[in-house]
Amino acid sequence: MCLILIAVDVHPRFRLVAAANRDEFHERPTAPAAFWKDRPGLLAGRDLKAGGTWLGITRTGRFAALTNYRDPASFREKAPSRGRLVTGFLTGDESPQACIDALAPSAGRYNGFNLILGEGRDVFWYSNRGGTGRRLAPGIYGLSNRLLDTPWPKVRRAKKMFREALSAGGDMDPEALFRVLADRTRPPDRDLPDTGMGIEWERILSPVFISSPTYGTRSSTLLFIDRKDRVTFLERTFNSDPDHASTVRYEFRIAVRTGAPPRTG
Repeated sequence: MCLILIAVDVHPRFRLVAAANRDEFHERPTAPAAFWKDRPGLLAGRDLKAGGTWLGITRTGRFAALTNYRDPASFREKAPSRGRLVTGFLTGDESPQACIDALAPSAGRYNGFNLILGEGRDVFWYSNRGGTGRRLAPGIYGLSNRLLDTPWPKVRRAKKMFREALSAGGDMDPEALFRVLADRTRPPDRDLPDTGMGIEWERILSPVFISSPTYGTRSSTLLFIDRKDRVTFLERTFNSDPDHASTVRYEFRIAVRTGAPPRTG
């Protein structure tokens, strides 16, 4: 996952709205979002190479998402999979803060990452490149491949469009948010960050939606949790041709954690 936009307790109808793009090499095998057969309460896409995921939610309302921290100079080929941090939280029962506290002493084993962890009304951000985690107060946040709200051009632009879409209030139009995630505007070179990738790659990676022959935006995901604990999850997946996509939609009501089945409607 390389761009996550999150609105925490901002919209009058939804206590949480998230819009995210996952960027990855086209050759990396991936399963689209679905409830996992081996974890029937978990809704997420799946990285078929390492087995983890980049964004998901459970029927009991646990939510998690991940972005990599871009720092090629410190990348270690044999570091453990970061995607398993997401599935570890989603399949566990620790609170977001307790999960961060447990992870922090060993977080340096992983390549750089950012985690968003949520349960109930609590949403936390943590990075192994940014010190202690923190609970997100009501507001709008943007996260790419640096720290939370690092003002890269794509983050600033995406947050502005996201805020405008949310300001309409009432029922959210998913297509309005998909249009935010589909933005291919490329900023001028003078505004690009220098993350050690070289100018050509900085250009390729600079839009909200990335498109190149070998690497690009593989999926766009929307997550809505309303104030009555009803979840709407949409994922739009792309092949190497970004103009052809398929979309799945799931809706359910968050179930209590005692094991009671989710309510319908």
